[in-house]
Amino acid sequence: MSLIIEQDKIDIELAKKLINICPFNQITYENNLLNIGAGCKLCKLCLKASNGSIYFQEKNIVKIDKANYFGVLVFVEHNKGKIHEVSFELLNKASQLAKKINNPVYALIIGNGDVENIQDLYAYGADRVFSYEDKELKNFLIEPYTTIFEDFINIYKPNSILIGATDIGRTLAPRVAARFKTGLTADCTSLEMKDNTDLVQIRPAFGGNIMARIITPNNRPQMCTVRYKIFDKGEKRKTVKNEVEKLFIDKNKLKSRIFINSIIEKDLEVDISEAQMIVACGRGIKQKSDIAFIEHFCKIIGAKIACTRPLIEKGWFNPKQQIGLSGRTVKPKLLITVGVSGSVQFVAGAKGSDCIIAINLDSNAQIFDVANYGFVGDLYKILPNLINKIEEYKSV
Repeated sequence: MSLIIEQDKIDIELAKKLINICPFNQITYENNLLNIGAGCKLCKLCLKASNGSIYFQEKNIVKIDKANYFGVLVFVEHNKGKIHEVSFELLNKASQLAKKINNPVYALIIGNGDVENIQDLYAYGADRVFSYEDKELKNFLIEPYTTIFEDFINIYKPNSILIGATDIGRTLAPRVAARFKTGLTADCTSLEMKDNTDLVQIRPAFGGNIMARIITPNNRPQMCTVRYKIFDKGEKRKTVKNEVEKLFIDKNKLKSRIFINSIIEKDLEVDISEAQMIVACGRGIKQKSDIAFIEHFCKIIGAKIACTRPLIEKGWFNPKQQIGLSGRTVKPKLLITVGVSGSVQFVAGAKGSDCIIAINLDSNAQIFDVANYGFVGDLYKILPNLINKIEEYKSV
């Protein structure tokens, strides 16, 4: 679909009207020419006010034969021989999606062949496991990895591809999608499969105010990235399969313009994504020094401290401690929120918690809609009392 402007119908008065009506400030008028910028959101307000001088022109859409694409593929990420847990979560989800359309689940590994627990890929949902192995693939390099991914897609033509929204996944997925001129939806929070094999990719949009349902009806493969902890890993199945189908590619295609001179290991940090108990702070925290008594509360119950985005913007916390769409996704056994309003973004990153206890002064706070237990009151009164009770109990 193209936006067509008939310039001969545009005069200065109409141009001024259209400029004023655009809520995104994307319309300009220079040298007697009306221009619409790349930031246009297609709200169509200018079309209605243009007296026919601006209109949409439909492009000829070449429909693909969806029957030529078969299988749901999961890219398996690994490091030092260990498979990233997000790969198992995606395999479990892929098996649910594939079952709807009676397709197999593929798992694709790229590396130097040092992955230890490959058989677990079958246990969590894979029907076939494929591996490209070469000593030059020991470390992730975007050019050869993209070329290998392209090679696999050309051979097996998967209908849908699920990739973990990790640093590697977020680097690799756009490159692969660009090579096939197909859609890519980032950070999906839910996935569904239609009977016609269209993958429904669901994620928050417009600041979390709506849940967008995105499909790619005229392109294949369909691609999306999903964060760690969004989907359940599921139960480990009993399986006797352990076969890995080795695939090969011309060595010349593994060449890269990027060279790794050395690798410096970072100090391991505690990731709140792995924490079993978390106390999350929100806007209700009045000042930075107040965090100290919440940290004391965390210490006596054995929890990790986390926060919402506003406290990151104030510079009170490390960004890696943020829960939400722009932070971490968590699934603790217990999440206690103190002064957290419960925005859509925060809830999307915390809804997998087994139990949520919310403390908030506002009885209408959204957090109470998802909390298992709620306390309406001042956190500065409730938490100190709770701390005293716990310490009294421990002293007995």
